[in-house]
Amino acid sequence: MTATAMKKEMDTVSAENSKTWQKVCNKADLVEFSGVAAWLDNVEPPAQVAIFYLPGHGNELYALDHHDPFSNANVIARGIVGDLKGAPVVASPIYKQHFRLEDGQCLEDEDVKLRTWKVEFKGDEVWIEG
Repeated sequence: MTATAMKKEMDTVSAENSKTWQKVCNKADLVEFSGVAAWLDNVEPPAQVAIFYLPGHGNELYALDHHDPFSNANVIARGIVGDLKGAPVVASPIYKQHFRLEDGQCLEDEDVKLRTWKVEFKGDEVWIEG
């Protein structure tokens, strides 16, 4: 195999195994200690994501499913942000189940967990890895 063919093969494998980052909004679009919803089109299938901004905490940004599995509605970004047992959580606005922002785990039902995404600021832009 030639070096050119080997590099092409490595690039293809790398692209298949890597996730891509998508800009979803700007810092000015976020509401402190609250959530906003965003659309991720770089995942399959595309997904609605709830982004939470907690300034002053070690991890200021969290991103998890916007879809509430208990009510079957896209409402998690509208939930109430708080703290339970030392962990930042969001309470679903419909049936009030609590989900840890760090890992999406439901505190009332250990069998339920929301997907989470890596999220970070790049300057004043908010980017999510999908």
